[in-house]
Amino acid sequence: MLFPTDLTSFLDLIRQHGDAAYSFMFAYAASHSLLLTLFAGYAAHSGALGFGTLILVCWFGSFTGDVIRFWIGRRFGTRWLGRFPRLERTVHTAVQLANRHYVWMILFHRYPHGIRGVAGVAYGMSRLPWSIFLALNFAAAGLWSCAIVSAGYAFGQVSEKVMSDASSGLGLVMLFAFLGLSWILSKKLERALDRI
Repeated sequence: MLFPTDLTSFLDLIRQHGDAAYSFMFAYAASHSLLLTLFAGYAAHSGALGFGTLILVCWFGSFTGDVIRFWIGRRFGTRWLGRFPRLERTVHTAVQLANRHYVWMILFHRYPHGIRGVAGVAYGMSRLPWSIFLALNFAAAGLWSCAIVSAGYAFGQVSEKVMSDASSGLGLVMLFAFLGLSWILSKKLERALDRI
């Protein structure tokens, strides 16, 4: 079977290729944030991934991704932004916010969709020292990892109580509904932050 057609087969595929799944989750957590990490929490509940290992992998992936973006912002500054005027305006706004509210931004920038990549570069372009950024980023990545993986795990517990093994298709529908709702809420949060 090239691609699994139901949730049980997909979880079995993850279980069989655990090391590759963890590597993928590290890379994903370094570059993105929410949706796949929620699903990984769900997979941890099913036993396809280890809960504690998944939290650590996502924690260090998220931390590493933001450190790289911070370094890019610190190293290259605004030189490369001239080619992207819309991005330049967004990054400058994020830099101004980072200079004033860096603690709150670092704690919450992982949650809204689309903010994370800009925020990491903006921190590097701000006056924020490396030491403060590393400490806050490490704590925030841990909080984010615990919260999102646990939310996916909790969804797995709830969905298990609602359905039986015979209704695996219903579980897949519920999972997509949960991920869709998470995406909609992150978009609303992103729009609210854009108005600030």
